Amino acid sequence: MTTSLPVGSADLHARLTAHAARLTALPPAAVFTAGRRHLRAEAAGLVLDYSRQLVDAAALEDLWALAKSAALPTALAAQAGGAIVNPTEGRAALHTALRDPATAPLLVNGVDVRADIAHTRAQCRAFVAAVHGGQRLSATGVRFTDVINIGIGGSDLGPVMATEALRPYAVPALNVHFVSNIDGASFVDLAGRLNPATTLVIVCSKTFTTIETTTNAHRARAWLASAVGEAGAGTHFAAVSTNAAAMDAFGVPADARFTMWDWVGGRYSMWSAVGLAIELAIGSEHFEAMLAGAHTLDRHALEAPLPHNLPMLMALLSVWNGHYVGCHSHAILPYAERLHRLPAYLQQLTMESNGKHVRLDGTPVDYPTGAVLWGEAGNNGQHSFFQLLHQGTHRVTADFVVPYESPTGAVEDSILTLSNAFAQANVLARGRSLEDVLADPKVQAGGAAAAALAHHRVHPGGRPCSILGFARLDPATLGGLIALYEHRTYLESRFFGINPFDQWGVELGKVQAVALVPALETAAQSASDAWGRLRASLDHAGLN
Repeated sequence: MTTSLPVGSADLHARLTAHAARLTALPPAAVFTAGRRHLRAEAAGLVLDYSRQLVDAAALEDLWALAKSAALPTALAAQAGGAIVNPTEGRAALHTALRDPATAPLLVNGVDVRADIAHTRAQCRAFVAAVHGGQRLSATGVRFTDVINIGIGGSDLGPVMATEALRPYAVPALNVHFVSNIDGASFVDLAGRLNPATTLVIVCSKTFTTIETTTNAHRARAWLASAVGEAGAGTHFAAVSTNAAAMDAFGVPADARFTMWDWVGGRYSMWSAVGLAIELAIGSEHFEAMLAGAHTLDRHALEAPLPHNLPMLMALLSVWNGHYVGCHSHAILPYAERLHRLPAYLQQLTMESNGKHVRLDGTPVDYPTGAVLWGEAGNNGQHSFFQLLHQGTHRVTADFVVPYESPTGAVEDSILTLSNAFAQANVLARGRSLEDVLADPKVQAGGAAAAALAHHRVHPGGRPCSILGFARLDPATLGGLIALYEHRTYLESRFFGINPFDQWGVELGKVQAVALVPALETAAQSASDAWGRLRASLDHAGLN
C-alpha cells in the first residue's frame, strides 16, 4: 500500500505499514487475546468496542500520532464555525447548526443562519401541529390520514431510515410513506392502497427540477386532482425547496413551503425541513429529541480527546483498515430490524462524500479513499452473505450496530440477538484454525471422512470489526448514532485531503440522462413492441 497520505511523516507511514504487515502475519489467536477490554469508548449513550480491530498498543500509539497530524479538532471547529469547508462550491457545511440550540449569531456570507434555522423550525413545528390537530384539512374538509414524501437521495434516504427506526414513536392515525424511484412502480403501488382525498404530499427538491422527484410529483398531482379536482389538489401539497417560481406553477400553498440552504448538503439534510416527514410521523417532541441527541454527539466530537473521541476513533480505524491493512469494503450490520435502512442511508453519506479521486488542490490521489459500504440487517445477513465475510477471499471490515433492549421487551429476545451479533464478531476476528478443527470431538469422532473435510471448516479470522452498542433505539440515540457517522465521514476525509461535501460524480449522469431523452423518444416510435423499442433504445443510446 502506498504511503502518500497528505498527513503524517514518511517515518510514521513506514511504521504504520510495518505494524500492519506484522499484525496481519500473526495468527488471529495471537492478536485477539484476553486483556483487550480497554479498547472501548463511550459517549452520548453509545459505546464503541474496537477490541476486535487488528491493532495492538504499538500500532495504536502511532495511529494516535497520525490523528494528531491530521489536526482533527481544528477541522471540526472550522466546520462547526461556518468556515468554507466545501471549496469546490464555495460553501460551508453547517448541518450541525440545525441541531444546535445556541442563539448567538452564526454568520455565513453576512447572514445569521441561526435566525433562519429558528424561523424554519417554528414553521415546521406549527405545520405539524396543524396537521396533527386537525386544523389543516384536505380539500374535502377532512383530516389527513396519510403523508407521501416524494424525494430522492438525501431527501428520501434519511427520512425513510429515521421513520422506520422510530416506528414505536409514530403518531396514531397518520401513516407516512415514501416515493423516490422514477420508474413509477413505487408510486402506483402505493397510490393503489391510499385514499387521495385524505393524503398529503410533500415534495422535497432544492431546485424543484430533480427529474425523479418532479416526475413523481406530477403523478401525485394527477392522482389527487382526479379525486378532489384541479382547484383542490394544491391543498394537498407541501414542498421543501428554494424555487418559488416552480412552487407557484405547481400550486403549492404559500403557508406550506419550507426552505433549504446551500450550506446543508442533501445527505446531511434530514435535520432540516427535509425531515418534515419524520416530524409528521413521530411528532415535534420526538423529532427535537433526535436533534438533541445529535447535538450531544456534536459536543462530544468537538470536546473529547483521543482515545475517547468516538468519531475520531472510527475515522482513524477506517483509514487504518483501508490504507494499511488493505480492506476496501465495509459492512454495516444492524442487529435491529427497525434499522434495516441504516446501511442504505450510510451508503450515501460515506460513498457520496469520500468516493473521490482528487485532492482538494485537484491533483490525483494515489491511495484508496472511501471504502465500498454496504450491509443488511445482521441476523438476516448471517443466512445470506456472512459466508463470504468469514471464508471468502475479500477481507471486509464491519460495524455491528447492536441495541441491548429488544423491541419485544423480553430479556430472552435481547440475549438471543446479542449472542448472534457477538458470536459473529468473535468468529470474524479470531477465526478457527485447522488445529482447532481437528481437535473438535465431533471431527475426531467422524474419523477419516470428517478429517478430510477439515480444511473446509477453517475460518481464517483476522477480519477487523467493531461493535457499536446502545441501550435502546429511541429518538435521542438515533440522533447521536447518525451524527457519529457524519463526523466520522468528515474526519476520514481529512486524512485523505479530499472534499467530502461535493458530489460531481452524481451530477454528470443526471445531465446526460436529460440529454438522452429526445433520442429515446425517437427510439420509442420506431417499433410497435417493447422488445423492438428496447433494441432501438440501445442503438440510440449506445457508444456508436
